Amino acid sequence: MMKIAKYVVWNILRSKIILAYTLFLFAVAFGTFSFESDVSKSIASLMSIVLIIIPLVSIIFTTIYFYNSSEFIELLMAQPISRKKIFFGEYLGVGTSMLCAYLIGIALPVIIYSADAVGFTLIASGACLTLVFVSLAFFASVLTRDKAKGIGISLMIWFYFSIIYDAIVLGVMFAFSDYPLERVMVLLSSFNPIDLSRILILLKLDISALMGFTGAVYKDFFGNSNGIIFSIAMQMIWIVLPLFSAFRIFRRKNW
Repeated sequence: MMKIAKYVVWNILRSKIILAYTLFLFAVAFGTFSFESDVSKSIASLMSIVLIIIPLVSIIFTTIYFYNSSEFIELLMAQPISRKKIFFGEYLGVGTSMLCAYLIGIALPVIIYSADAVGFTLIASGACLTLVFVSLAFFASVLTRDKAKGIGISLMIWFYFSIIYDAIVLGVMFAFSDYPLERVMVLLSSFNPIDLSRILILLKLDISALMGFTGAVYKDFFGNSNGIIFSIAMQMIWIVLPLFSAFRIFRRKNW
């Protein structure tokens, strides 16, 4: 499994797309900190990239790479190698490569300019989202052998978590505005990894007061140790559940 992962990492890190992605993140992060004297505002600006661009690139690049490496996967299957080693070797390689690009592009400038709780929360949130959407990309890729359909499914997954889910939550809030839904909103937010990361970063920036009474509820829940443990556990579930669901399909599928 590790040999497969090393090959995948070496293959991806030589890709011009990954190099361009890393340089883009690095330039944007350094530019944001350089042109903005207030570190908190810089973190807030980078938060948009972490919550939108990182998931989008992670899921689309991984999906395309999975389909482009289908012949390599078929070749490995012809060897005396278990599907488990092939699948998790591929995931480990892709996940490590995407994390390296993210850590160099975003984490390095953040550590230089904001090596505090806010900065490390941003770094951890982006790392979790990278692995979450790599897992979701693997799940989308094993559903169909049609590359166009697979990319379409991945885009819909990203679109759902980035836009549609928030619209659904807002609809629930308006429909049941006469009821105390603050704690329900906390629960609903945990079912979206992007929303979960957004809340944690905003709370570390200490601007939850701008979110009204709901912000106070978020701070009361996510601001203590139990809330942090809960959020980490939910992010781990978002990484593991799609990945093992994809593996179950991959193991039974004829290639």
